[in-house]
Amino acid sequence: MALGLVLSTSTSCYYMSLASGQTRLLMSRDSVEDVRANPETPERVREQLALVSRARVFADDLGLEVGERYTSYVDWPGDRIVTTVVAARPGEVEALGFTFPIVGTVPYKGFFDRDDAEAAADELSADGLDVCVVAVSAYSTLGWMDDPITGPMLRRGDDTRLVETVLHELVHATVFVESQPTFNEGVARFIGQEAAVRFFDDDPSQAAATRARVRDDRQVADELLGFRNQVAALYAAQGSESAAGTEDRDALEAAFRRHLGALPLETRDAVATSERVRLNDACLAIGGTYAEDTRRHERMLEGLSGNLDAFVARLREAADADDPRAFFFGFDTDLEAKLDAGPKPAWDTDSNTGLASDRPETAALPEIAALPGTAALPGTAALPETAAREGIPMGREGSAAR
Repeated sequence: MALGLVLSTSTSCYYMSLASGQTRLLMSRDSVEDVRANPETPERVREQLALVSRARVFADDLGLEVGERYTSYVDWPGDRIVTTVVAARPGEVEALGFTFPIVGTVPYKGFFDRDDAEAAADELSADGLDVCVVAVSAYSTLGWMDDPITGPMLRRGDDTRLVETVLHELVHATVFVESQPTFNEGVARFIGQEAAVRFFDDDPSQAAATRARVRDDRQVADELLGFRNQVAALYAAQGSESAAGTEDRDALEAAFRRHLGALPLETRDAVATSERVRLNDACLAIGGTYAEDTRRHERMLEGLSGNLDAFVARLREAADADDPRAFFFGFDTDLEAKLDAGPKPAWDTDSNTGLASDRPETAALPEIAALPGTAALPGTAALPETAAREGIPMGREGSAAR
């Protein structure tokens, strides 16, 4: 996720709030070396900071811009650094978007103060918009500042997700294309996941577990993307605003939750996921931002024989193109046809919409480095409210499940 002083609105209050929060964060930094040397630092924190230091070296070898990022630590309280708000118009599953200097249009608006985020969400709701409020444990200032490791990043407790988060944010610091959030978030998520698996190559069991976890993350995200397409088709068939909140929409959601709860996931409880995932339109919109390009990325990596270094190199090359997204995916002219091919599963047999998913069967993941088989903005059972890195809002956020 990209956020910080470079994200701003036309209101001076919002400018000042971001500047105050960013300044407070930067002024609270201590060097990782000093924190690790402090005898009062818990051993678990020392281990995690050492892990991030190793991840930085790995990222540099991979071709990402590392610089002095994540060489400092802020013991920020709570489960988040910022809280973001996503909005969608009635009967739409695309984020309304917010436009800022430098980064252009992005699907989220971030706040250091959670109460400010909730107030903004209430205002958007009062204007008739659907909203999704998401906790975020890390963000990138896109190379403008030396981003610190934060307490919320470490408190997630999962070393593989910590490594993935650091690598994800370093992708943003390396390449960020103005007003292309799906491209930016999708490629950062994919590289973060694949790089996290490779990071643990020296520990085959950990690498295999990471691959299994990523495989589950992608399957859930892919299913959610399919559900978003189902909802969009329902709105198109029945009229956007008239279909939102109808019995057909409710029936479609109920059928999807049953389907999600029956998935054969390896690393998470499918039933718990199906019960906790937020499926309102704005939350579906932000999830799609992270997941929409995953299959294209998988095809690209397969075409590069699993060479992630080459994948990163192509991304860096694409950044200088007139149309980075078209350049990045342009090496495979048959890509769209491949993605559109295959059977179209219709899991929503209990609904009355008659709509079938327009997703092909899930593409097989490439085998990497002889592995046997793998962060919420992304939800996961490992987090109390959201798994921001997956782009899947989970559970309740604030005073309402939204």
